[in-house]
Amino acid sequence: MKFVDAAKIYVKAGNGGNGCMSFRREKYVPKGGPDGGDGGRGGHVYLKANSQMATLLDFRYRKHYEAGRGAHGQGSKKDGKTGKDIVVPVPCGTVVKSAGNGKLIADLVEDGETLLVAEGGRGGKGNPHFATATRQAPRYAEPGGQGERVEIELELKLIADVGLVGFPNAGKSTLISVMSAAKPKIADYPFTTLVPNLGIVQYKDYNSFVMADIPGIIEGAAEGRGLGLQFLKHIERTKVLAVLIGADSENIEAEYNLLLGEMQRFDPGLLDKPRIVLITKMDIAPEDFRLPEFEDGVSVLPVSSVTGKGIDTLKDRLWEKVRGG
Repeated sequence: MKFVDAAKIYVKAGNGGNGCMSFRREKYVPKGGPDGGDGGRGGHVYLKANSQMATLLDFRYRKHYEAGRGAHGQGSKKDGKTGKDIVVPVPCGTVVKSAGNGKLIADLVEDGETLLVAEGGRGGKGNPHFATATRQAPRYAEPGGQGERVEIELELKLIADVGLVGFPNAGKSTLISVMSAAKPKIADYPFTTLVPNLGIVQYKDYNSFVMADIPGIIEGAAEGRGLGLQFLKHIERTKVLAVLIGADSENIEAEYNLLLGEMQRFDPGLLDKPRIVLITKMDIAPEDFRLPEFEDGVSVLPVSSVTGKGIDTLKDRLWEKVRGG
């Protein structure tokens, strides 16, 4: 399934039905009073978060959504039926913005969370509403109101407990494939991962947490270089960040500082999240390799997805941080 994390759609609520101008007609009542019914309200348009959806792909093929219009009122004070509402499902984690000015409308995170995005037009009033003591037979009924037209932008931000961050070929895809059932594409060249991957990591006592692997960050990612700017947003919701640096790196400390700098430029709040540094590819580390110590005191853990070194300890550490430890 193709991963799509941005879309623009157009929604139109239903117009309200017209009120009816009608007069009572009975055999022995030649001049009956007004009896026009009211028009029905137009249908609303809602967005509803759906945990079964993982992408905005559907909106590539359908961009227009329109609710039903309200039925017109009829004689004998018969009101028109309300127009049919429509509910448009979106993935959990969808941010809704106005396409005109980019203003945030809502952030749909929880399954079943619902947002009214376009309100149906009100139904017009029938002519009985306009009768007065001096005008007992009004020949006027109110037209129905127009339903709202809205153009909105949808942006999906994945919801995960742990976000994997690192340069291309840092071993993120291999790690998530070992720790979960996710099956990302893995190869020994940069940008093997072109879309985010989610994996569910099974832990002790039937517990689990969700891990997200995003495309590798390169210098200048926060300004749009490479794929970083497009996908850095997917770690904004994570509780914990795991920063991956290969044991074969020429300068581990410089790489770590560069990664932190890109995250800070994209969103300073990312550096407030709990994090752990993983030194990956320990199976190819030289014999005299020494674990680095960073000035910020972040925890450093050596791991190897090939041999399994440190994987169980990593699960323990991540679970503690996900739980707020």
